[in-house]
Amino acid sequence: MLERYADKLQARSAALLVTLDARLGRILSLWLVFGGLIAAARIAFSPEPAGGAALSTVGSYALVVLAPFVSTLLALRWFRNGHLQPQPVTRLARAGSWRNVAAWEARLHPLYGTTGLMVSLLVGMMLNVPVRAAEYLAAMPPIPAVAPNWLSALHFAMTFDVVAFGSLYMIAFVAALRRVPLFPRLLVAIWMGDLAMQMVTAKLVVAAGPLPPEVAFALQNMLTGNVKKVLISMALWLPYLLLSKRVNVTFRSRVPV
Repeated sequence: MLERYADKLQARSAALLVTLDARLGRILSLWLVFGGLIAAARIAFSPEPAGGAALSTVGSYALVVLAPFVSTLLALRWFRNGHLQPQPVTRLARAGSWRNVAAWEARLHPLYGTTGLMVSLLVGMMLNVPVRAAEYLAAMPPIPAVAPNWLSALHFAMTFDVVAFGSLYMIAFVAALRRVPLFPRLLVAIWMGDLAMQMVTAKLVVAAGPLPPEVAFALQNMLTGNVKKVLISMALWLPYLLLSKRVNVTFRSRVPV
């Protein structure tokens, strides 16, 4: 009974993986359309700031929408034959007992591939992008052409955060989809950078000048929430990336001893 249920889940994850891969271009096109419409609506229906909205607002909204699209296209080009890339010279993941095998042997293994739980990780990375963008658009209204220092610093830090990490998570998504050997350490590096960015944002905005109390409270809650989300992701997926047989076969060309 359990085996039949596991086979059913495996078949569903494989079908979802094929759908993601085959329809990635359509997903990106829909992202451009809906992301652009939402950003335009955010500008159109927000109260116009004194002095008119700054050109940087339009530019930042455009970057939020375009950056993940462009980074995904670039990653698809970089990792076209990702599964053929060599293993890293230095092995960082040493937990467990494993035996190295040739790349061709790993590709013949029944667990080779990004189905199973890996599909959940891929979907999570992809969904992180629109969620992050929506949070940004909700928190960062159009700013005036002449803004206080703290608001300019906040706008810059938040825009950099959502653009950079929206792009990086999509690059990691493609790396996993194309079975690039460096994917596990790439994702860990992105997590660490994400945590560091929340601290940098807090210091940058505070250094720019005294914040209104309500802004300081909202900023603290937002940054704390971002840190918690990254830590939860790490707690859920880091053990899997280290110990999963599928991950080790697919990305590290090694099998359990």
